[in-house]
Amino acid sequence: MKNTFFAAATLALSSLALASCGEEPVPETTDGIDGVEITNARIVLGPVAGNPAAVYFDVAYGGDRALTIRAADVEGAGSAAMHQYSEWDGQMQMMEALPVALASGDDVSFEPGGLHIMAMDPPAEWQPGGTAEVTLTVAGGDKVSFPAEIRAAGEER
Repeated sequence: MKNTFFAAATLALSSLALASCGEEPVPETTDGIDGVEITNARIVLGPVAGNPAAVYFDVAYGGDRALTIRAADVEGAGSAAMHQYSEWDGQMQMMEALPVALASGDDVSFEPGGLHIMAMDPPAEWQPGGTAEVTLTVAGGDKVSFPAEIRAAGEER
């Protein structure tokens, strides 16, 4: 009992000593990138349960340095990848997208018929009206996360 009291007292005094030195505790890491604003985020489920879902949103960037979105993750999905449509041999085809570069002042839309994220193997728990977290990773490893509303296949994209 005496040792427990001594250990607790030592810990308390050590904390006070650190606080009196002007040192502040180191905050936990948070997901976010200065200058990145995400709006209009939504996940549209496929018409057949279990088929991939599409993720759409708008990105406005006002940071000091250019950045490049290189990967995406969608909470609960088996995997996620950035895709885009492009013409090949006279036909529009969906393909994996190259990383998306953003300079200060850029606005980019991930939208139907263009750049978007495909969420493969969406979980059965995803239901219209719910939300899932989407995380974008930029070159260098920084991340920004945001909630996206889940919509049924026939709802507005």
